[in-house]
Amino acid sequence: MVRNLNHDTFLVIRYVKRRLTVLIDIDGKHEWRDCIDVPGVRLPRGYYFGTSSVTGDLSDNHDIISLKLYQLTVERTPEEEKRDREVFLPVVDNLRLPGMEAPLEPMSGLALFLIVFFSLVALVFAIVIGIILYNKWQEQSRKHFY
Repeated sequence: MVRNLNHDTFLVIRYVKRRLTVLIDIDGKHEWRDCIDVPGVRLPRGYYFGTSSVTGDLSDNHDIISLKLYQLTVERTPEEEKRDREVFLPVVDNLRLPGMEAPLEPMSGLALFLIVFFSLVALVFAIVIGIILYNKWQEQSRKHFY
């Protein structure tokens, strides 16, 4: 969406009261559109903000022209202040990542028995069919005299 445009594209990252929002302006009209809005983000204090235009692919070239960083003054209750001081690792409340669903419930004894039973019946059936086909093939090969 941002390749080969004749105007600059802008990105705003805002983190206020445990809510991370990202807004974009890729049309050059100075109209901000929501890109992402994640509530419940808890970031620890004492870290630094860094950027990179490295894409890992030689076909792209992105230039970071400027950065403007602001510290917003937000009134907090003493409870919020204490809670924010206790964060040591970045965490997102109620985040469900792909592939991180709840583990499946174990199978009941009846279901496990039926799966094993029908698997054994299918295996015996396949062996019997294989023996019959092998005997037919041997009978056919004995009938040919060259």
